[in-house]
Amino acid sequence: MNTPAHPRRELPGSPYLAAVSGRKPSRVPVWFMRQAGRSLPEYRELRERHSMLQACFEPEVVCEITLQPIRRHGVDAAILFSDIVVPLRAAGVELDIVPDVGPVIAQPVRAAADIDAMKPLDPQAVQPVSEAVSLLVGALGEVPLIGFAGAPFTLASYLVEGGPSRNHARTKAMMLAEPHSWHALMEKLTDLTIAFLSAQIEAGVDAIQVFDSWAGTLSLADYRQSVLPHSSRVFATLSQHGVPMTHFGVGTAELLGAMSGALKTGMRPGQATAVGVDWRTSLVDAAARVEPGTALQGNLDPVIPLAGWPVTERAARAVVDDGRRAIDAGAAGHVFNLGHGVLPDTDPGVLTELVALVHSL
Repeated sequence: MNTPAHPRRELPGSPYLAAVSGRKPSRVPVWFMRQAGRSLPEYRELRERHSMLQACFEPEVVCEITLQPIRRHGVDAAILFSDIVVPLRAAGVELDIVPDVGPVIAQPVRAAADIDAMKPLDPQAVQPVSEAVSLLVGALGEVPLIGFAGAPFTLASYLVEGGPSRNHARTKAMMLAEPHSWHALMEKLTDLTIAFLSAQIEAGVDAIQVFDSWAGTLSLADYRQSVLPHSSRVFATLSQHGVPMTHFGVGTAELLGAMSGALKTGMRPGQATAVGVDWRTSLVDAAARVEPGTALQGNLDPVIPLAGWPVTERAARAVVDDGRRAIDAGAAGHVFNLGHGVLPDTDPGVLTELVALVHSL
């Protein structure tokens, strides 16, 4: 690995970094997945001049969108504005992010020849992302910046399906019927994920999160056999940088133990790790499933803010209480978040009130 372009920032006052590191934070930290995005009018105004994919490769635009929720909500962490298919595009995959659909792959990967033709990440292609990180490190002050990437399985699902999928049928069929091709594909995507996250770390992000958004479609046995070795290699390789790392998926209640195990592979003693928990699983139950020394992140249902403030307040208090019980049950810490991303119709004012409430608790 290259020497980091930026010395690692010391942010001793960060509640987020304290919580994921197993230290006692000054307050319950809170940030939201997709906080920089569709629910903010200032984001929608900016996006009228830039397509999603175009925005992801323009450093000034990435910086501005990343900062918008910090200014508006006062959250305890920023997450880099990007998309999980950005490294695929940087490796030469022809794709587009279609409004109201998601990533669409021009030529899906369906055969061994398609896998053989895949190229590694072009470092020059992600230079705009590194530039955006550098801008943000200078602009965020004491607020930590979270970099992110899609996990190999989730990237594979987009490549094989050709776009979003409900059942991931083609992906699972390749995984089960053509294990040699499957592992060859996953090896390439693991290299891609490591390269993309390494570029972000070297540019100065303070933590990373790996989104295995669609891993919940798998049984535990299939996950252990076909996905876990590759996710483990991502975390084991990146552990040398010493930054806090979070592993997140949706519908992954049965996988939480394995996902936290992937995080711990090759970890230095005491290195900060966290697992994201969606709203289907209580934080107390999650604490019993993850590896010792793992912090938890979550897990308000993203729909709840659409139900108005009284409902949101009650549910948020319950999540904070559940987080405290989870810490008593052995979790290293708790970061308040949603169980998935902010929904487009969410009232930004409710999110601002939610942050203030969590901080007051």
